[in-house]
Amino acid sequence: MDMTTHPYRSVLYIPGSKERALEKARTLAADAIIFDLEDAVAPDAKAEARETLKRALAEGGYGKRAKIVRINALTTEWGLEDVRVLRDAGADAILLPKVNAAPDVDSLADLLPRDLPIWVMMETPASVFNAREIAAHARVAGLVTGTNDLIKDLGARYRADRMPLMTALQTIVMAARAARIVAVDGVYNRFRDGEGLKAECEQGRDLGFDGKTLIHPAQIEGANVAFAPTNSEIDLARRQIAAYEDSMASGQGIAVVDGQIVENLHVVAARRVLARADAVAEMAEA
Repeated sequence: MDMTTHPYRSVLYIPGSKERALEKARTLAADAIIFDLEDAVAPDAKAEARETLKRALAEGGYGKRAKIVRINALTTEWGLEDVRVLRDAGADAILLPKVNAAPDVDSLADLLPRDLPIWVMMETPASVFNAREIAAHARVAGLVTGTNDLIKDLGARYRADRMPLMTALQTIVMAARAARIVAVDGVYNRFRDGEGLKAECEQGRDLGFDGKTLIHPAQIEGANVAFAPTNSEIDLARRQIAAYEDSMASGQGIAVVDGQIVENLHVVAARRVLARADAVAEMAEA
């Protein structure tokens, strides 16, 4: 799987210990699945969950959904065994929690095949301060925002506008964009609150995130809609590209669409919109 062109509108956490959930995930419209061996699995169930997940990945059936395994931190008694069992199990990436700095990634990179990407949980103040170096690590292909842990560590209060987290959110996005890797927003805890989810998805989209991590299948549709280009955006992108190409061909040097000048930077953004739309369409066909 080319994880650089794959869409990540909806990234659903699934407990690695629950066979029924692992089976249901094969039918869900999520762009990616995070198979969780960390927070979603009790300590006395981790060994069994590891084997359950290995069997599910071997069985396959997840289609074009990106398969990301969140292991336990390597500093725990479970992390190294998670890597040993699942490093060749068919995951598209391994998600490392409790990362504070780029050298933490080295510890995992040394244990994995060189072609298996690493994703990183950005869930501590230290990770945010070191976001640029973490994102620039040669093995890191994605950043996942852990907003609940950040709120806890900051001693901040939850607010619907997420103002206490804004510095962290923007820093994570900027680090990902500088490194040209994926950035996924944190979870929305009120999974029955569709309007709240919509607002937070739109905020994350406007900040520049590629998509949102989710805790319940009911949230998938909302995230998919919010992070996909709209028909009007696709139409505008096509008209901008056409107008710019016509102006270049005629030697005018200036293109205008809907009363606004179109420059090369607008064309770059327009092509990105169309590429994203194509990727979303491919997922819909899966």
